[in-house]
Amino acid sequence: MTVQTLCNSFGWTILTEGDLSRAVTGCYCGDLLSWVMGKAQEGDCWLTVMGNVNAVAVAVLTDCACIVLTEHAALDEEAKARAEQQGVTILTTEQNAYQAAAALSKVL
Repeated sequence: MTVQTLCNSFGWTILTEGDLSRAVTGCYCGDLLSWVMGKAQEGDCWLTVMGNVNAVAVAVLTDCACIVLTEHAALDEEAKARAEQQGVTILTTEQNAYQAAAALSKVL
């Protein structure tokens, strides 16, 4: 499953576009950045409400396939610019983390 396929399947909106053909191999839910740094895996779709520049740094460090801002959490301008600069795909959904993870579990 690719990031683009997730967007198409679930109606998630692209806020910043990195590699939409990137394979999504798992899912991680979490908002505590230090915890995510140690637990998220390469290729994960990371579900969070953290739309700041530190979240972008964690996504780069863990090599997540994408960040999904749940509950239409805000993406600040600095984070958007950094994500675009570093090729990090950020998506948004009105779903909460549970709903998004449940949907992902059916297709991963």
